[in-house]
Amino acid sequence: MSHPLLVSALLSLLLALPAQAAVPFWGARQSSPADTPPSQLKPGEWIWGGDNRAGPIAVVVSLTEQRAYVYRNGLPIGVTTVSTGKRGYETPTGVFTILQKDKDHRSSIYNAAPMPYMQRLTWGGVALHAGGLPGYPESHGCVHLPSEFARLLFDSSNMGMTVVVSQEGKSPVDIVHPGALIPVDPRTGAEAAIPPLDDGQKYRWRPELSTEGPVSLLLSGADQRLVVFRNGIEIGRSRVVIRNPEQPLGTHAYIVKDGYLPGDNPLLPGTRMPNWSTIGIPGRAGDAGKLLGPETIDRVVIPHDFVAAVLPLLTPGVVMLVTDARMTDATTGGAPVQVLDSNPPET
Repeated sequence: MSHPLLVSALLSLLLALPAQAAVPFWGARQSSPADTPPSQLKPGEWIWGGDNRAGPIAVVVSLTEQRAYVYRNGLPIGVTTVSTGKRGYETPTGVFTILQKDKDHRSSIYNAAPMPYMQRLTWGGVALHAGGLPGYPESHGCVHLPSEFARLLFDSSNMGMTVVVSQEGKSPVDIVHPGALIPVDPRTGAEAAIPPLDDGQKYRWRPELSTEGPVSLLLSGADQRLVVFRNGIEIGRSRVVIRNPEQPLGTHAYIVKDGYLPGDNPLLPGTRMPNWSTIGIPGRAGDAGKLLGPETIDRVVIPHDFVAAVLPLLTPGVVMLVTDARMTDATTGGAPVQVLDSNPPET
């Protein structure tokens, strides 16, 4: 039988020990719809469109916007609200790589404060991790993320992943205000050097810029452009014409599956179009698995030479993102021109 004085002494000892802080859950538990404009995300809200883990991944953190953007193989796969360093503890700008990952990290500086899904940017204490999100900078230099977004990013990222931290007045505008087009080279973090098309230039095809690796495509209805990436590097872009442009394309993601559409290729007569299956992104989960029909493909008019160049790259696993958003905040440049070497749209 335990002695009451001994029990009391043990309880006092336990109460005197420093308590290990419980790990809070910060931010929304589920993704907002994929077509939500980033500017409309409230503190703690985020979008994660899925990740097939093909190609290099890069993160762009905008201190000005208090948002972070995630790109895989050139395509945006996520955006989130963040909270960065407050006055006196400002988050440094620049290009970083992930030096360390620790799912259950606790601070060695701030009383063992929980820093779940920590991805270290500097050995001086700056990292990406789940944390408080009041809607303004309030950290001690780290980039705070919503808990579930931090988990998804942690699971998708790799050691050495590029992270670019930007700020108005210190960084190029496309990196301070990122769009659907990746604004940096995912290998180096340097500003993407691919210029827009010149006036009258229908397309550009430079496969020698990246000769191997996974392929992905981005189609912007607002810009009427189709961009092709290989291993995260742009290798081609083309002007397109959208039939019935008053009808939005919507935000959709597709992946090439085995087999071909029945009949002729709507984009290039005399060839076959691979099957495209819909990926169930947030807000459109019910579309998952649906095949893209020829009537939808026929809405887009693309120069035949560009289609002929891209077709051999459309192997199973290739992903395409379709969006009504602009590829960048700034104009892509060049006056619109009719695509003369394709079937013109009906008027």
